[in-house]
Amino acid sequence: MLNTYFRVIVGTFILLSVFLAIYVNINWLWFTVFIGVNLIQSAFTKWCLLETILLKFGLKKN
Repeated sequence: MLNTYFRVIVGTFILLSVFLAIYVNINWLWFTVFIGVNLIQSAFTKWCLLETILLKFGLKKN
């Protein structure tokens, strides 16, 4: 269940930041960069802030 929520949230954040970059301000792409860097660092460190937050909300790992 955690993976499903994680993917939905990250996908929503990416689409939202691209939408905001197109229609509001191009600087919203920095949010997309932040998400990408966070995904890359989590691949190496095996730690992700969003996962920690979701676990504190009571979601269980698969």
